[in-house]
Amino acid sequence: MISTSQSHKFSLPEDLTYLNMAYMSPLLKLSEVTGIEGLLKKSNPANLTIDDFFQPVDLLKKTFGKLIDADSKQIALTPSVSYAMANAANNISYKTDGEIIFLEEQFPSHYYVWADAAKKHNQSMINVGSGSDPSSRVQTWNANIIKSINENTTAVCMPHVHWTDGSLYNLMAINEACKKHNAYLIIDGTQSVGALPLSIAETGIDVLVVAGYKWLLGHYGLGLAYYSEKFNDGTPIEHNWINKKDSDNFSALVNYSDTYREGAARYSVGEKSNFTLMPMLQSGLEQILEWGVANIQAYCKDLHVKLIAELEGTPFRVPAIGESSSHLTSIRFDNSIDLDKIKSAFAEENIFVSYRGDAIRVSFYVFNEEEDVRKMGRVLRSVTTDSDLQLHKTMIF
Repeated sequence: MISTSQSHKFSLPEDLTYLNMAYMSPLLKLSEVTGIEGLLKKSNPANLTIDDFFQPVDLLKKTFGKLIDADSKQIALTPSVSYAMANAANNISYKTDGEIIFLEEQFPSHYYVWADAAKKHNQSMINVGSGSDPSSRVQTWNANIIKSINENTTAVCMPHVHWTDGSLYNLMAINEACKKHNAYLIIDGTQSVGALPLSIAETGIDVLVVAGYKWLLGHYGLGLAYYSEKFNDGTPIEHNWINKKDSDNFSALVNYSDTYREGAARYSVGEKSNFTLMPMLQSGLEQILEWGVANIQAYCKDLHVKLIAELEGTPFRVPAIGESSSHLTSIRFDNSIDLDKIKSAFAEENIFVSYRGDAIRVSFYVFNEEEDVRKMGRVLRSVTTDSDLQLHKTMIF
């Protein structure tokens, strides 16, 4: 259980109300230290050993394996979501005239890879939407996804929660439909893993890709991916020496090998042994495990509940618990509200959020407190004039 703010573990300015983890996480103070120590290693390369290339990688994979309840051998290191998704797209079996399912307003790094694969393999891209009723948005969306999966479905390529507003998807039910029709389930967990519990063992996901610089508390440029055993004989999009069997024997590297290291190691990016980014991400994962992902979500849920209560009776709508995740949610409103006013007021009060699609995206973390919610509520009410409220009452939300 996390009972109090953990802001002391971060270096955020005290006057900043940071509600934008979904954009980028701040670094832990500990990660600042480990990153600098890693950077300084390169100052004297004589101190770098063969073990420095391999042992931190193995440790990071084991730690991430604990986080997602997966075999560490099936984990690879990736520089980006698009890189990891390209490896997945390069190694699935495409059905003849098959279909690839994705979601409306899906993040582009996920979409572009599969749009390109669809062209190459004569697949149709099926865009699944949420419907027009905000009160049943998530239930309708989940039902529409499951309904769209059929014998022609090659793969369902989607997030765990939607990046624009935190809409929450039922991966267990979706995967059940995928297995029924022999379709892959390929998940972008960038906006969920580390803050919302997800178990590979329970969900049976085929591929899970996570950028490291958001909810994993790492730096930009290094993330992690899980590939099921279905991918263990695949062909990676790049061929680098360090992913080959016995690559830790530097004196024998010219004895070229056609054999890869076990599991999903073949899908790791070249130069994966990043002496600066690796220890920073490792520190982040260890802190997350110490807090407990369920405890992080519970802490954010408390703030989510308070936000709903804070904005009750105003023109602003926050998704109910279960409609969205609690670490990443949104505030929506009708066109009687001037968004530019909100942006200006938030900037003046040093409230940092994101604006995605037609939503104000709010992402809580363990450094936030109830006062952050109250402050945001005060500002939103202050920019809503009497005439705005009167207009709102005459409109359909």
